[in-house]
Amino acid sequence: MSDRLTTSPSFEIIPLKGIEEKLSALPSGASVTVTASPAKGTKATLDLAAEVHRLGHETTPHLSARMIADQSELNDVIDRLAGEGINRVFVVGGDADEQGKFKDALELLRAMEELGHHFQTVGITGYPEGHPFISGDQLRQALIDKQRHATYIATQMCFDPRAIVTWARGTRADAVQLPIRVGIPGVVDPLKLASIARRIGVGASARFVTKNRAAVWRLLRPKTYRPTKLVRALEQEQDELNLAGLHIFTFNQIASTVAWLRGQR
Repeated sequence: MSDRLTTSPSFEIIPLKGIEEKLSALPSGASVTVTASPAKGTKATLDLAAEVHRLGHETTPHLSARMIADQSELNDVIDRLAGEGINRVFVVGGDADEQGKFKDALELLRAMEELGHHFQTVGITGYPEGHPFISGDQLRQALIDKQRHATYIATQMCFDPRAIVTWARGTRADAVQLPIRVGIPGVVDPLKLASIARRIGVGASARFVTKNRAAVWRLLRPKTYRPTKLVRALEQEQDELNLAGLHIFTFNQIASTVAWLRGQR
């Protein structure tokens, strides 16, 4: 396999009880993103991000626009991350039921710049298979508008290399040249995935399933999923499309995913 895709992946984790005990499985100095869960709140994301950062990893907390009430709270979040020495964020619209001042990721990105921030790396989301509530044209325009505020794109989880390549080519045709980290599932045991779904709450689980329906059903098949074939297919397109690496949705199953990565190298 190509070093470019597998050598420096980012590992996405969820702020759930027991995750701290699993962090020891991460490679030294790993790139780790911490999701924003409507069921847990922004504080849970920031607390776990601080813990991961203290362990010496490159830490990227998600900032969810719909979970941040107003400019004052945003300022507090930025100040806390600066105090923790965390200079990376990933900005999403989010799925919170009650919307605050910011209706989407673009509004939050603009507000961050108005306040002034210290972040050296700012990620935004790409949707190779679309979004159930947002049209394709709206997604394209949002990506064009957000790119000036960001340094890279990480895509939603996808199993279909053709969908990823088609979306990436369209993105390049729209003159969006940010590096792309391709979102893929890690090595996922279906029983453990079902357990996590129960723990993040019915509402949050339902929202995730709605946005990732095909992927979730595939992960819930009886056999443990491994993304080997998907990554091999993507290798053929990485140079043309500036695919910068993998963004791995671990569902907190870190050890099995890291073991798989080491085996591929």
